[in-house]
Amino acid sequence: MGVDGRLRAVVSLAQAMAAACVPRDSVRAAARGARVALDGSFAAISAWERERGRLRVLVNEGERRSGEEEFPEDESYPVHDFPEITEFLHERWAGGGGPHAWVESAVGDRPGRRGEALRRRGRGTCVVAPIVLSGRAWGELYVARDEGLPDFDEDDAEFATVLAAVVAAGLAQNERLAEARRLAFTDPLTGLANRRAVDMRLDEALEEHRRTGAVVSLVVCDLNGLKKVNDTLGHAMGDRLLERFGSVLSLCGAMLPGALVARLGGDEFCLVGLGPTADEVVRVTEELCARAAELELGEGVACGVASTGDPIGLVKSSRRLFRLADAAQYKAKAARSAKPVVAGRDTAVVRLADAAAQEAPGERRRFRGRQ
Repeated sequence: MGVDGRLRAVVSLAQAMAAACVPRDSVRAAARGARVALDGSFAAISAWERERGRLRVLVNEGERRSGEEEFPEDESYPVHDFPEITEFLHERWAGGGGPHAWVESAVGDRPGRRGEALRRRGRGTCVVAPIVLSGRAWGELYVARDEGLPDFDEDDAEFATVLAAVVAAGLAQNERLAEARRLAFTDPLTGLANRRAVDMRLDEALEEHRRTGAVVSLVVCDLNGLKKVNDTLGHAMGDRLLERFGSVLSLCGAMLPGALVARLGGDEFCLVGLGPTADEVVRVTEELCARAAELELGEGVACGVASTGDPIGLVKSSRRLFRLADAAQYKAKAARSAKPVVAGRDTAVVRLADAAAQEAPGERRRFRGRQ
């Protein structure tokens, strides 16, 4: 491949990574683009997990051998099997020097297990290029050719170094986008989901309910005593109460497979369930109320539950489910109930929610004076 061909290959690799919608597609596009650019038979991208001391394979692309899955669940190798990883990537390149690829051969005498792995899998040579992000070794790009094909040479190693830099730029961009997406759907104080994430999950859950009849449940929680904590102990302690309750909610939400727990804002939290029965959701909400009552700050929590598994009528939109859960929570708070109020099991809640909807159809809440 001439200079123009290699330039086109670099552009194609960058474009393919930019077009990928999820990280898995991005690393596959990177491996495929590098393999094609280097005229290789096989390519892999691996991440260096320092805390485990292992090189974990993210993707295997091209002509795979037995035991090589495209997206392996846990194909990883101790770095002591590949001493050049710690020697070169960490000490030499991550310390400020320029990263540079190198060539390994099935008949070479370089230390480590690269040659052995090449021979075992019927490959003749490979080129290994470090992937460096923010000045630190992140992992490696590995491209191999089968036995009988021309060996990689130093020119190929130089080109692989360029390709690895393009891959690193693509991965960095993906990480920035992933962080932006995470922040867009996460409450910064508690680390729980935010209202935007709840709206999306509820819409998806109700679509599943319409299609399959799966039970959708919504629990709305109002943390009691937050204003008093803020006024008497300061907002730092109020934040501590919010964080502590968020942890309790997360713990209880884990009792319901697939549940989403979120902070809607202020002292208001919620839980969205898809699949578990209404009885299971109520049981977990009772556990939540009991644990919240034991917190060292605050005055417990008022919880309202609305579930399609209870007799609440037709639920056409998330707005109605919210209104029912809000009405139940409002009644629990007014009664200072130590247990959740459940729409449908308390028929007054459904009447309260429906009356408020007729009075102010565009609002979530308008219950005061209707009890």
